[in-house]
Amino acid sequence: MKKYLLIALGVMLCFVAGCAGPDAISPGSVPDPTSDPTPEPPAEPAPEATPETVPDVITGTIEMEDGGIITFELYPDIAPQSVRNFVYLARQGYYNGLRFHRIMRGFMIQGGCPYSLEFDGDPGTGNPGYSIFGEFDSNGFANDLSHIRGVISMARGGHDNNSAGSQFFICHADATGLDGDYAAFGKVTNGMDVVDSIAATPNNGRNGSVASENMPIIQSITIDGNFEFPEPDKIAR
Repeated sequence: MKKYLLIALGVMLCFVAGCAGPDAISPGSVPDPTSDPTPEPPAEPAPEATPETVPDVITGTIEMEDGGIITFELYPDIAPQSVRNFVYLARQGYYNGLRFHRIMRGFMIQGGCPYSLEFDGDPGTGNPGYSIFGEFDSNGFANDLSHIRGVISMARGGHDNNSAGSQFFICHADATGLDGDYAAFGKVTNGMDVVDSIAATPNNGRNGSVASENMPIIQSITIDGNFEFPEPDKIAR
């Protein structure tokens, strides 16, 4: 009888051990590290980009369709509205494809009229739909940048001091007689040979108008840097 009891007890012990299964952890054993992974700490947020500082002197490039390159610098401290306007339009791609429509060798080359793109109006009479304040002495604004060779200035219409919009000119030679009546706001830093080449374009008379097929084409005007810059204060047209 005792023999049968011992046999039965042994069978029960084997059954209990089998139920524990291969995954059971016996006292003192080390758990499998893959069975309870340690959570990774949350990733730190990326630092916010520091806004680019507006430079004291803004630089950029005029690229002509024939490959000519003119680099320039602009002076916000001298003519802030004119610079803001030029940067605003250039960054929009406004000047891309426009032409130098008025050229007077020994004086200046003028471009930026929207009517020089598809000639749906008279080149020289267009604007971007607004104008800006004229930043020059006779309009009550001190501007000491003289119109010497290479200086960039805003063109305007007739006797309206605040009629400048998108049109600008580059002095081919010294034109200091314009000082005090036009808003100079920058100058060419490299590429006056390209300006010389443009200035050699034949015109149709004393006013400097150029036949449409001869107008040198601006491929693009780009501004260096990604700084934030305000739009100009626009005057409704």
